[in-house]
Amino acid sequence: MAIHDKTPAAKEKNKRRLYILIGLRVFIISVFLAITVFIHVKKEIFEIPQITIYFFYLISAIVYLLSIFYIVLSRLKIGVTKNVILQIVLDILLITGLILNFGNTQIDFSLFYTLVIIYSVFFLGRRGGLVVASVNSILYGVLLDLEFYRIMPFASLLNLKYDVNLSAADVLTNIIVRITSFYILAFLVSFVVEQEKKALLMLEEKESEFSQLDVLFRSIVESVYTGVMTLNMKNVIKTFNRAAEDITGYSRNEVEGKKIEDLFPPLLPFLSESGRENSRVNVKITGKNKTAIHLGVSIAPLKGRRENQIGNILVFQDLTQIKEMEKIIEKNRNLAIIGEMAAGWAHEVRNPLTAITGSIELLNRGLNLDGTNKRLMDIILRSKEQLEGFARDFLLLARPVPPSRERVNINAAAEEALEHIKIGSEWNDNIQIQKSLADGVEAFANKEQVRQIIHNLLLNAVQSMDENGVLSIETATVHLSDGKKYAEIKITDTGCGIEESDLSKVFEPFFTKKTKGTGLGLTIVSHIIEGYKGKIELKSDKGRGTTCWVWLPADEET
Repeated sequence: MAIHDKTPAAKEKNKRRLYILIGLRVFIISVFLAITVFIHVKKEIFEIPQITIYFFYLISAIVYLLSIFYIVLSRLKIGVTKNVILQIVLDILLITGLILNFGNTQIDFSLFYTLVIIYSVFFLGRRGGLVVASVNSILYGVLLDLEFYRIMPFASLLNLKYDVNLSAADVLTNIIVRITSFYILAFLVSFVVEQEKKALLMLEEKESEFSQLDVLFRSIVESVYTGVMTLNMKNVIKTFNRAAEDITGYSRNEVEGKKIEDLFPPLLPFLSESGRENSRVNVKITGKNKTAIHLGVSIAPLKGRRENQIGNILVFQDLTQIKEMEKIIEKNRNLAIIGEMAAGWAHEVRNPLTAITGSIELLNRGLNLDGTNKRLMDIILRSKEQLEGFARDFLLLARPVPPSRERVNINAAAEEALEHIKIGSEWNDNIQIQKSLADGVEAFANKEQVRQIIHNLLLNAVQSMDENGVLSIETATVHLSDGKKYAEIKITDTGCGIEESDLSKVFEPFFTKKTKGTGLGLTIVSHIIEGYKGKIELKSDKGRGTTCWVWLPADEET
């Protein structure tokens, strides 16, 4: 990679190479200095003049000082090009000075020229390397001629003797061989550098393509409306896209790096079965906010380049709303069947029932019964009331929500329903009543049906308490998560409570665990509330009581 490459990566790489060059120079001169010290210590063995040793010390000191100077220049934001050219010039001068003083026959100092050619190619490219090779060739030829003619200006100062006799043929051969080697070296090194540059460019292109593919993959994964989660072979979560965050409520940072059994344990048993190419399962997990989430999950093995399994990939959709819709559809189907039964039953039974009821009441008023006959008449009257209640519940369940609606005072409807409950046979005077009715609570509905909702809920609460207890009724105007305004009715009792497994069944027709009743009371409540597009929620603690919330729309739908 030539120094003329202006990319930030190239500049940083050339700067690193500059420091490496300085470090190598320091290393070489340190070896040279160590040899000089050794010769100095063992000077009685080597026939080298003292002044020559001091000259070697001087050369070492100059190189060290120049190395420090080069580092200072790089810190002063001097360009790498200028710094390298300065180093090349000074290195050539130092090598030339060594050859000029010591010659090139006893010690081949010209080998240092090759080092200058090599690093000049790395920094200045092929052209720069050829220029340096040419300069070195000229200087080498001149120096060899001076040695041939024994013109060594500083030889007397260093007390050097030249006993080597060079012929003209030897000089010419040395010049041709050395100059040829300089140029061949420049070409070979430049070839290696060019190949390195091409390899680096190809690598950068591949890295760029890989980065683009990675960005594209992540964009696709993040853009789909389907949850995507990948696991390694230890079931540690590695990928978790935005849709998965929305479905589960967990953020990517909360799940990545954690085991799936710590967050979604219901999925773990199905991972062992994922050897099949694509297994589809429905599973219920618990989200971050502790809500139940129904998922449709496709599990497939995640494979590496060698087609070996490196983990699993899970693609999942939120089926919670679909499950709720299925429940509603099933419930509506049951209600439709009951509605048809109610309509036919009312037509066939109500008229004869009315005649029987009237006849029994006339007989009861006209006869003076006592003893066994009176008990039998009481049984007939109670059975008649149960049968009438059963017929009435059927008709309420079959009756659609009336299209004509008005603003209903919820507090007034609650008071009326409470009074009606207190005069009924189910009421116990030991039950304490607590009321918290906010002012101005209104619903846009039918008054009779609102009263029916409250009546049925109060009746269920009273029936759940044995001899005493606390019955609480609260009203308020609230805004729910959908941004709409609702009239809220909250009824709480301290009765026997409902089993957790039964909470999902209490709105089903005929579901009851009481000895009395038809099992249609809460079904009627749910039917009316759904007709108004309201909401109902039950929470119960077995043995401690139940709380029911009802929300009815407070404004007319536009």
